[in-house]
Amino acid sequence: MPGSTVPPALARNVVGVWGAEGARWLDELPARRAEVARSWGLRLGEPYTLSYHWVAPATRADGTAAVLKLGLPGADHLPVEATTLECWAGAGAVRLLAYEPAWGALLLERADPGTPASTLVPGRDTEATAAILDVMRRLHARPVPVTGLPDLESYGAAFRRQLEVFPGHHPLPRRLVERAGRLFDELCASAPARVVLHGDLHHDNVLRAEREPWLAIDPHGVVGDPGFEAGTMVHNPDPDRRDGELLALVPARIEQLADGMGLAVERVTAWTFVAAVLSCVWSAEDGVFAGGRALDVARMLLPRL
Repeated sequence: MPGSTVPPALARNVVGVWGAEGARWLDELPARRAEVARSWGLRLGEPYTLSYHWVAPATRADGTAAVLKLGLPGADHLPVEATTLECWAGAGAVRLLAYEPAWGALLLERADPGTPASTLVPGRDTEATAAILDVMRRLHARPVPVTGLPDLESYGAAFRRQLEVFPGHHPLPRRLVERAGRLFDELCASAPARVVLHGDLHHDNVLRAEREPWLAIDPHGVVGDPGFEAGTMVHNPDPDRRDGELLALVPARIEQLADGMGLAVERVTAWTFVAAVLSCVWSAEDGVFAGGRALDVARMLLPRL
């Protein structure tokens, strides 16, 4: 069966997050994959680049193109992703075709040709931002489910955890974390609306498709202020690439996002700063923080807050 060998990056990430339980899941992955393919009548292709889940193109018995995503049963991300995709019902995102919690298995609509919006950057950056905005509007128009999704406010705990490690050696400037934490709370408290957010809506999670021009994939699924959605895309794609040409795109992106979302430039600027610092905080918690464009964006925007 395709993808019988576990890539080192997948093994490292899964064991790093889930420890012994993750190691057992990796050992059982070939048998689980075969069981799911047999039960759902799937023919599997070679897996995509893998990070925390096993993901591969699949073809159903009726010839329908799909994507199979397998993860650790009981992990938080998969049920949240399933609930989010069910809520969106294909409006701006790939459809959820099947979900089996006991297997940790999602069967998803395949976005063809699947070219990411990142291929438009930097030469056609305005077009890329417009594509993300269009997807964003569709996602945010759907009603919020009563249960099943976390609140955006829960992300604020990351700032507080990070501040607990100061004083002492740390790669993140304390003033950035403090300012972002305060601003996060203020922005959440003054939210003009609460919508279902993708939570990680950047260029590589927005793909060209046939059913709609662009479709979102891999939602984190969180409920909160629409402005938060603008932040992640500003320091993407290739956030590890500290490129002056890409950094120079930030002001125009913020202007276009503010206009397209009907928000004040100051509010989008604030959310972009918060999202950039939050990305750094999460990287630091994972032990992989080494600067990157998110930190450059945060430093760039700090005087503008």
